[in-house]
Amino acid sequence: MGTVGRKIAGKNVDEIINLMNKALADEWLAYYQYWVGAQVVKGPMRAHVEAELKEHAEEELKHANMLSKRIIQLGGTPILNPSEWVKLSNCKYDEPKDPHVMSVLKQNIKGEQCAIAVYKKLLEKVMASQDFISVNMVRKIMEDEVEHEDDLEALKEDLELTK
Repeated sequence: MGTVGRKIAGKNVDEIINLMNKALADEWLAYYQYWVGAQVVKGPMRAHVEAELKEHAEEELKHANMLSKRIIQLGGTPILNPSEWVKLSNCKYDEPKDPHVMSVLKQNIKGEQCAIAVYKKLLEKVMASQDFISVNMVRKIMEDEVEHEDDLEALKEDLELTK
């Protein structure tokens, strides 16, 4: 942990670390939700949906890595035990009990909408602290989450047009 690196996050650094850990829990659950969804999805346009889910899973894993590194830079400890993910998560995890493409898409759209709200709140907090390193990271993650929502909604729309 760098002393000045932690100091730039301001007096709310512990709150920011806590919010980042909650977002980290969301990212791990989102990674798994996308990964397992790609494994079980069935129905029309399956190949397209599966490919999109796999791509999004990799991006969620990248977000988890970014958050973990920043938490450590700020002097915190990223979540060490996967059993904490569900407890700390803002967005929770929806099992793809119905593997139909439409159901899986709807679940993941809901997850992305939650993630966008989480990152908006985190962005406001890091902007107020003037921690511009975290601001840039959160903006990038939020941009990806908005793109994910758009990708999934476009697939859902295409699927609806096939009816």
